[in-house]
This record gives sequence, structure tokens and C-alpha cells, in this order.
Amino acid sequence: MLGMMMQRPLLISDILTFAAEANPRGEIVSARTEGDIHRQTYAETLPRVSQLAHALQGHGVRLGDRVATLAWNGYRHFELYYAISGIGGVCHTINPRLSAEQMIYIVNHAEDKLIFVDTTFVPVLEAVKEHLPKDLVFIIMTDRAHMPENSLNALCYEELLTGQPDSFDWPEFDENTASGLCYTSGTTGHPKGALYSHRSTVLHALMVTSVLGGALPEGSSVLPVVPLFHVNAWGLPYTAPLLGLNMVMPGAGMDGASLFKLMDDEKVHSAWGVPTVWMGLLAEIKAQGRKPEGFADVVVGGSAAPRSMIETFEKLGVEVGHAWGMTEMSPIGTHGVMPNWVKQLPFDQMIDKKALQGRRVFGVELKIVDDHGNRLPQDGKAMGELYVRGNSVVSGYYNNADASEKAIDADGWFGTGDIALIDTDGFLSLQDRSKDLIKSGGEWISSIDLENAAMSHPAIANCGAIAMPHPKWDERPVLIAVPSGDARPSLEEIHDHMSEHFAKWQLPDDLIWVEELPMTATGKTSKLTLRQQFADYKLPDLR
Repeated sequence: MLGMMMQRPLLISDILTFAAEANPRGEIVSARTEGDIHRQTYAETLPRVSQLAHALQGHGVRLGDRVATLAWNGYRHFELYYAISGIGGVCHTINPRLSAEQMIYIVNHAEDKLIFVDTTFVPVLEAVKEHLPKDLVFIIMTDRAHMPENSLNALCYEELLTGQPDSFDWPEFDENTASGLCYTSGTTGHPKGALYSHRSTVLHALMVTSVLGGALPEGSSVLPVVPLFHVNAWGLPYTAPLLGLNMVMPGAGMDGASLFKLMDDEKVHSAWGVPTVWMGLLAEIKAQGRKPEGFADVVVGGSAAPRSMIETFEKLGVEVGHAWGMTEMSPIGTHGVMPNWVKQLPFDQMIDKKALQGRRVFGVELKIVDDHGNRLPQDGKAMGELYVRGNSVVSGYYNNADASEKAIDADGWFGTGDIALIDTDGFLSLQDRSKDLIKSGGEWISSIDLENAAMSHPAIANCGAIAMPHPKWDERPVLIAVPSGDARPSLEEIHDHMSEHFAKWQLPDDLIWVEELPMTATGKTSKLTLRQQFADYKLPDLR
């Protein structure tokens, strides 16, 4: 017997129309490339998105067509999210930190019809335009007064909207229609495209609001430092309108000083981003001698947050939510909202839990398997490769059959490539990427654990642990570190600092100081590049 309920398609356009009606005073506050601060409510945004939708259709965008963006976090980028998907197009967000080769590949692979670009990135496109589709239309995201000279024969964003009707009859179509396209950063081989649907995106937004809504009061301000050009800014452009939150968009100003000022001026309650960003903000907080006014919540993801960072934020009175996810998961898979029993633990024990990657969100299932694919118990001891499945998880990669076949197991689960364990309370603990684990004398050493312990030393600003080949032990760990000041502690001093958490054989064999670490396009330390840079390195006992 079937239930007797109406069935309406889950469509992204409904999120914005809901926000304009139910949360009309919610604001989008943007630091623009023009140099000023722009303010716009959700009620004011809907008519502009309607004008943009008409303009897109006027330029021939039809159901399924890909429209690219190359832009910072700002209100125009937000408008594109809703206008493109609202008419049935696919919003293809491009990461400007990709190499020229990768950018050329994904624009051609996606077969983009139009590309919208912030003024900052016009030179990026000019440098590669000869390798892009010949009929690609370029639109610069500014007004006529600020249009830069360019060789793209580009249109002006604001002129595109001028004269267009400010209402739109949003079409209804199958909720499984594609809505967004985001490519992985491609550390090996070409980037792979995750193709989101309206259904997956709306469900992901509802999943996130169900676990984080209580930490984000209606009318408060949230700052996504995590970019709109990568995995939908962790879903915030969809979650914030549903919750009636103000979105504070930092634009290009993602250094510690710029973030501090914007957060302080706008009394930002919650900020979302990767650990490298928060290192810069914490340095500015230290310099200012205070945290930004109103700052009470931070969501950390993208890579594991060092325990020392979590402790610092918590001592400042900022609640830390340590989450985990992937491009292929829309991206949130776990959340760091702590149950009451954890909040009542002594501080150190509470931090132990916050240093884990949290518990799964409803709608995402987790399993860990051994080398033969057998499911392992969630007992906090068994460690294996992490697999996921759910309505917001990809079933394959866009136009890439080979990669799709390798990613999905026989039961339809997606293999993350992470090595993890899950405890009896449901907390996920990522041990490492499978390719980054260090195997010494037949035993595994987690590079993540080494890095987090080392970064709690005041002289180390950032670091990466990589494996070096050894004839007897197979591999030995080496620590590549960026100093936080003038001090350069010895390897022995770092050993003393880390020895509480590691057996002697697990400690790094060498410490190498560098001015900076290579980063991936998504703000993580590139272990692949580090291994390439130190390909000729020899361990101390082999020299």
C-alpha cells in the first residue's frame, strides 16, 4: 500500500523563493573586487536572479547546458548559483587555483557554454583562451564603470541584467536533473567531475540544517571562507537561506587581517573554512589581543584540524565543529556538534572528541573494510578503508566510465581512499589517506597524527610528514616544517615534544625546515608535491 501524499520535485529554485518570502531580511554582505562592501537582502536578491535567468535564456542556455563560474565568494556568484540551476542549467564552479593545464581540461571536458569571471581572474582566462572552446562566451562580473580592459570580447554582468523582467516563472522538471558540477583537484591524472542534482543538493541542505541549525541562530551571520568555487562552499549558499542567516562573503580578502576586520565589523557568529585559513586568523587574533566581536563558532574541514588549533579556539570561547566530507559527497559526511555528555567531560577529554572527525549526518552511511572488502566492526580498534553511500554521494564521475568503475564497490558504496576507524559512539577518526600512510617495519604510522602533534609546538606554523624509502624498515617518516618565527628547534627537541603521544620508532627520522609548503588547489598540503620535491633526499643513516 502506498501513502496518499502529494509529491513535489525537490528543486533549488524553491530555496531562494522560500528565503525571499520567509526570511526576506536576511542579508548577503559582500567584499567586492571593486573595493567596497555591498549589501543585499534575500528579498532583493530574488528579482536580480530572475533578471539573470532571463538573460541566460536569451543567450541560449537550455536544460542541461553547462555554465561556468570563475569567481570569489560574493553576491553575484550567489545569484549565478540560483539562476543557472533554476532554469535547468548546470552551474560549473571552477577553482582558480588549478593549473592552466587542469583548467583547460575541465572547461573543454564540461563543454561550458558561458563563463562568468570576477575581475581578478580575467588575466587567468586571457592566458588560456586560445585553448578554450571557440564559441565560449565570457561575462565579467562587474558594472560598466569597473569593466577592465580585456582581450576576451567580454560582456558586462550588470548590463546583462539591465532591462530584464524582475520576476520569473521557475520551471518544474525532474528533481534528478543535474544542477552543479565540481571537479576534484586531480592530484593524480585529470580532475574528475562530481555532477550534483537538484534532489541531492536540496537533501544535502536539509541534512546540514538538521544537525547545525541549533548552532546557527536565525538572523546571525555566517562567513564562508570555504569558497563557492569548490563544493558549493560546503553547501552554505543553500543552508543559509533556509535558516535565515546573513551570509558575509569575504571576496579575495582571505588573509588573517582582512578576515578579522570583516568579521569584527559584521559581528560574524560562525565562520567556515580549512585549517590553513584559521592559522592566519589566529595569528591576527594574537596580534590584536582579542577575537572578533561576536565570533562564537567555527567549522573546520578540508583537512584534519591540529589539536592545538582546536584548544586555542575553545579557550577563546569559540565552539569548534570539526567536520569531514569530500567533493564527491556534496560534501558534508560528518559533523562536529557534540552531544551533551561530551560537553560535560573534562576539557582535555572533550578536546579528544573534538579532534576526531565527528559523527555521520543523517542520510550518509559509513563503513570500513579490510583489504579483501570485508566489513569491519565499529569498535574504535579496527582500521580499514572508509566507504560511504547516501543521497548526496556520487554514483560515478561525469563522463568518466573508468574512474566511475574504480570508485564504486559491488554493493554501490563509494570508496573514499581514506583509512579510518569508527568508535562505539559513532565518532569517525581518519588515520590517513591510504597513499599517505607510512609503513615502517610492517607497522603503520599516521602522517596526520605526526603533523598534528608537531604543530602543537609553538615554533612550528605548519608541517607535512612524508615517507622516505629505507632498505631495512621499508619506509621512515620525515617532517617538513614551516617555522612560526625565528626559532629552529632541533630534531631532538621536537622528539621530546611529541614523545608523549608516540613510541620511539614512530617518531620522524629527520626534520627539514622550509619557508613554505606546497598547497593543493583546495588549500591542503600537497603530499604528492612534497614527495616530488624530496625525491633525491636520503635519510640520515643512509648518507
